[in-house]
Amino acid sequence: MTTLHDPPHAPERVPALVEQFKGGLHAPICLTWEWTYACNLSCAHCLSSSGRRDPLELSTDEIKSVIDELQRMQVFYVNVGGGEPTVRPDFWELLDYAIAHQVGVKFSTNGLRLTPERARRLAATDYVDIQISLDGATREVNDAVRGRGSYDMAVRAMENLADAGFRDFKISVVMTRQNVPQLDDFAAIADRYGAQLRITRLRPSGRGADVWDELHPTAEQQYDIYSWLLGHGEKVLTGDSFFHLNALGSEPIPGLNLCGAGRVVCLIDPVGDVYACPFAIHDAFKAGNVRSPGGFDRVWRESELFAELRRPSTGGACSGCPAYDTCQGGCMAAKFFTGLPLDGPDPECVKGHGAAALSAVARDALPRQGNDHSHRTVPLGMPAVRTARPDRLCDESPLAGADLAAHTVKGTS
Repeated sequence: MTTLHDPPHAPERVPALVEQFKGGLHAPICLTWEWTYACNLSCAHCLSSSGRRDPLELSTDEIKSVIDELQRMQVFYVNVGGGEPTVRPDFWELLDYAIAHQVGVKFSTNGLRLTPERARRLAATDYVDIQISLDGATREVNDAVRGRGSYDMAVRAMENLADAGFRDFKISVVMTRQNVPQLDDFAAIADRYGAQLRITRLRPSGRGADVWDELHPTAEQQYDIYSWLLGHGEKVLTGDSFFHLNALGSEPIPGLNLCGAGRVVCLIDPVGDVYACPFAIHDAFKAGNVRSPGGFDRVWRESELFAELRRPSTGGACSGCPAYDTCQGGCMAAKFFTGLPLDGPDPECVKGHGAAALSAVARDALPRQGNDHSHRTVPLGMPAVRTARPDRLCDESPLAGADLAAHTVKGTS
């Protein structure tokens, strides 16, 4: 794959890198990979509508086979998530397998299984990073979105990692209307545990579509985020998800500032479907499946969807805006799930074009994510010992078979 010799922050190289990335790379720099839809929580803004297992979830051997592919393709690392990936009984086996095959792993977790013993083992392991999800710097703000008890669970996990000497793990925050005023508090929490803060944008995908109107930051808060990142951006990760805010001023937010969908990033979901964007789990962005002949490698190299995304863009309706070169038209997923054209303005366009466009959208006809695994009638905490196999794997508790009495937290329904 293409090797990047210069540091990404070198000013004279950034434009060249962006142009190269627009045309795609021989392999993704970072692959987001959801290993399961099963989750012990029911976060209100979950972009993958996770909760229950899927009966077609990739097996242990199938995941190992994809890891082998990624090793051959020289993928830098995978960002493993879900769902809550650690509820897979084979999670630690798969983690060890990836590391042994030179595929780095950063896994996102709500902290469920990060016990002191596990934290110590992870701290002694190379080629692995951890991302703890926390959407409020206080219990009240966090638990309102992620479910009762989730704040304490995340804090306990961070304490265990810090006590084990695991430095620079990530604290991942989805910015909402309620937690924007807590940015300094999040930074203080990261400092307290020797971690690094990562903030990302709320997308109207999955269950997030149902709460986007009430949770996404206001126009004034968008400016607050932009200003805060200008002052703290060198120490804060953003997942390159706030480039739409660059239209607010002449100074860009640190980062790639480019939609990398199908170009440098993509998503593999728990059943092996490959999507261009981790935030757009919808048939319109599905490029193939790793179970198909040629596997993931063929999807990445030959997908018609990815080829289309890698072609030069004219900018569409935004091409005449003087801020287009800095904001790049915004987020593809945010446009799609709010009913806006992909070549139109971002729904949170700081120039106000998105708000104007949204006023003409029929809100009852918006596209929705097709794979909804939200908890409905099946509660958590079902008996670990079963006398019969359920008819559908996704109808069993995601925690079935696990001894988690001290850690289980029930999310909101």
